Amino acid sequence: MGFIRYHLPSEILRAITALGYAEPTPVQAHTIPEALKGRDIRACAQTGTGKTLAFVVPIIEKILKHPHVFTHRPNVLVVAPTRELAAQVISVFHDIGKHTKIKTALILGGQSFSGQLRQLRNGAEIIVATPGRLLDHIRQGTLSLGFVHTFILDEADRMLDMGFLPDIRRILSRLPEKRQTMLFSATFPPEIQQLVAQFLKDPVMVDLAPSLPSENVTQMIYSISRNQKETLLQAILELGNMTSALIFCRTKHGADQLERTLKRLGKSVSVIHSGRTQFHREQALKSFKDKRIQILVATDIAARGIDVKDISHVINFDVPQHPEDYVHRIGRTGRADAVGDAFTLVAPDEEMFVRRIESFIQKQIPRGVIPDFPYLTPPRLASQKKSALEMFGGSRGRRRIPIGRHSRFR
Repeated sequence: MGFIRYHLPSEILRAITALGYAEPTPVQAHTIPEALKGRDIRACAQTGTGKTLAFVVPIIEKILKHPHVFTHRPNVLVVAPTRELAAQVISVFHDIGKHTKIKTALILGGQSFSGQLRQLRNGAEIIVATPGRLLDHIRQGTLSLGFVHTFILDEADRMLDMGFLPDIRRILSRLPEKRQTMLFSATFPPEIQQLVAQFLKDPVMVDLAPSLPSENVTQMIYSISRNQKETLLQAILELGNMTSALIFCRTKHGADQLERTLKRLGKSVSVIHSGRTQFHREQALKSFKDKRIQILVATDIAARGIDVKDISHVINFDVPQHPEDYVHRIGRTGRADAVGDAFTLVAPDEEMFVRRIESFIQKQIPRGVIPDFPYLTPPRLASQKKSALEMFGGSRGRRRIPIGRHSRFR
């Protein structure tokens, strides 16, 4: 039955059909019916599971069915942790609402305050915002939350990681007590549980099994001493038949340093993290999407909301400390029916994080070596020996990296 089962307005069904969505994902199937009833929702959902559509559809349905309630002022507020994710959320609102006259406003730091003010004065019913700039507008009296009927907090655990929890509490204190609240989070640490208990009323609990890496992604670990990581990465880029690569670093400083190193090696590369201006981040992401650069170096925070087709490789230069971040990272490749490779460079002091990842994904990740690489210390290998081709390119009968071929990646 697809989305027809929800008896949605024709404007929404036309948009969903045009986007090619035939059946709701699990998070959509569990969330949409309850959201349409006006229930508060606490959902465990990761990026890439279709959670944005799960709240966008009920919101637009409510506006279309109750136009007298939505009187050209902010009635819906979505708060996201990063500018990239906020931009992605509002693009879904545009896609699903394209056959309607619903107005939106995107409230982000690093962009024109006066331009945002024009959007608000133009009668935007839906506001998508990051916490800091939203509070700026509230403090300056250019935005009131007094008429908000629906509030969405997206990626709440990421908000916690970024230190936004006090800001979120300030925002919640400004909202009307009578409202619908939906909170989405990949994990639920105690601080987020307290938020749910305090601000959600009898919420529907949507708990889905954590997403696991796609079978389309070949995973491989390369053990290496920390001071040889850059050299090993260079060897991988020289050997690999890569069309595009997304490289993750743990810190902004590390990402900047790696970008400088790769540029010295003649690679076409840019970097994206929260320390860069919004203009720079948008330009770097657009260049990567348009294939004008082949390598994008990113931190986890900045990577939230990145949705680029045909990324052939994800490389974890630093091992993520949280298993969920590993799944999120490597999920940037091997999307839909495509295949991809995910390589992780592991220093001895990062082995503990690998064990957590393997426990989380319920799978031991194979280990490999780069032929003829001058290791300072012998790399740690899996017990089962594999050929060089198997170790480097996987063994499921799909494309493999040509070990003997010196295809340049510039």
